[in-house]
Formats: sequence, C-alpha cells, structure tokens
Amino acid sequence: MCDWIVYILQCRDGTFYTGITTDVDRRLHEHNSTGRAAKYTRSRRPVELVYQTVCKTRSEATRTEYQIRKLARAKKQGLIEDYKSLFDN
Repeated sequence: MCDWIVYILQCRDGTFYTGITTDVDRRLHEHNSTGRAAKYTRSRRPVELVYQTVCKTRSEATRTEYQIRKLARAKKQGLIEDYKSLFDN
C-alpha cells in the first residue's frame, strides 16, 4: 500500500490550491504542464509546491485536505511557514 500526500501549491497569482496524490512529483508536473491539471491551476500557472504531508490512507488524506481547505488564508500561510522552517538551517 502506498502513502497518500496532501499538498498545497502556490499559484502565480498568489492563491493556494490544496490536493491529494500518491506521487507529488508527477502531480506537480501535471499541474504545470499538462491538460490533467485541475481546472483551477490551469489558468494560474506556474504553480509551486509549498507544503506536503504524508497520510497512511486515502481517507485520512481526504479528511486532512478538507481541513486545510477550510482554513483561512492566514492559517494556511502559517502552516506553510512552519513547514518551510523545518528545512531552514
């Protein structure tokens, strides 16, 4: 069984898009370069991956995605900043 990834993209216009996938690299390529992109991101290219978290099941990923989508923009920005700070040295 593969893990599911919940991700947030930042679009060219500064908006955020949240989704789930089992292959974040493939999905990012689709959002930026193919017709398989979400309708929302197709007109807002390029998009940049700014957050991701791993979930064990699709159900867990779907619940997490829903919770993130309900967050106010400022809360999403805080989540993204916390994520980025994990990789700052």
